[in-house]
Amino acid sequence: MIIFGTKGYLYQLAILTLVCGQCGNPAAHTLRKRVTKFTLFFVPLFPISTKYLTQCTFCGAEQKVTKEQAEQLQTQSAGGQGGQTNGQPEQQQHRF
Repeated sequence: MIIFGTKGYLYQLAILTLVCGQCGNPAAHTLRKRVTKFTLFFVPLFPISTKYLTQCTFCGAEQKVTKEQAEQLQTQSAGGQGGQTNGQPEQQQHRF
């Protein structure tokens, strides 16, 4: 029997102060990288999907951003407009 599936990793890249497109409030937004990896016998082997998104901490609205936009926002964050966090990834498991 072969056991395979996917496992999701959620990395918080930065915390930024932006105006939310949903609620219109200037609030903190988390910049996150979501990576889905293929697993074989519960061992993550390679990434099959990478997505970047921002989430408003006031209303919870999420907005997808491109890799280039995420890098630009992260550079702005490192320049003093917010705090940067590189902690352990939050994990979400999906097995098929």
